[in-house]
Amino acid sequence: MRRRIPSNSSLMAFEAAARHGSFARAAEELALTEGAISRQISRLEGFLGVTLFERIGNRVRLLPHGQRYASHVRETLERLDRDSQHLMSQPPNGASLDIAVSPTFAMRWLIPRLPRFAALHPHITVHLSERMEPFLLPGSGLDAAIHFLHPAWTGMQTYSLLDEVLVPVCHPALVAGTSGVPALDALPRLHRRQNHDAWQRYAAQTGISLSHSAQGPRYDLHGMLIEAALAGLGVALVPRLYVETELAQGRLVAPWPQDSRISKTFCLVLPEPLQLGSEPLKAFAQWILEESSPLAGLE
Repeated sequence: MRRRIPSNSSLMAFEAAARHGSFARAAEELALTEGAISRQISRLEGFLGVTLFERIGNRVRLLPHGQRYASHVRETLERLDRDSQHLMSQPPNGASLDIAVSPTFAMRWLIPRLPRFAALHPHITVHLSERMEPFLLPGSGLDAAIHFLHPAWTGMQTYSLLDEVLVPVCHPALVAGTSGVPALDALPRLHRRQNHDAWQRYAAQTGISLSHSAQGPRYDLHGMLIEAALAGLGVALVPRLYVETELAQGRLVAPWPQDSRISKTFCLVLPEPLQLGSEPLKAFAQWILEESSPLAGLE
């Protein structure tokens, strides 16, 4: 069945006029005359059988249903532009993957390892998109997600990668001159906003007494907590997998026991079984499974 879609010229003229609230400014943006913009919008209104603008003398005002339509058109045009730019950026005879990933995992674990993937598969370009929460993968335009296990992924294929275990860390200067295990309760503590009771649960798990466990500055991301700890602002309770390099270099120290519980398990999420995926996706999946743990497998 033939799709009933207005012309691109009419849609672009309408979107610009709606955004500016002016035919003249839309004409200036699109390098057209104001009359050409008016004719394009008249054609669009005739095609739709709906009046989109109220015309009052030399002025125009977008009507309520025009406002709703403008929002949808803008979203569609932006997506089409983004997809076109993405396709134009692909190297000849190459392939690309779009992977959703939480920002701290991307910055602290994945990106530092991507050069090894690039060396193995120089023809595959990996694009990363930030996703803080689970989402509907099919239809998202993304090939896969790297996220924590969650009921929202039901129906997807999940492959275990890494367990997240929390450990208190701080700048060495913060505990310099102390002998034995420093008194954690005497030091400023840093918090992740989403895990407001993490220190309380850590104290209960380890048996370390912490008074006023909720006091201290709060940050949205583990990455912010780590930077704050590196700056000497306090002790941060963060996933050990994010700070292995800093601990090995001595830029951070962890004289206290880590939490024995697994707080989260990161996984690779695919819309279909790995064996049914594209060759580039298979290559990436196999690489990250090997990179994270030789024991990782299908959930």
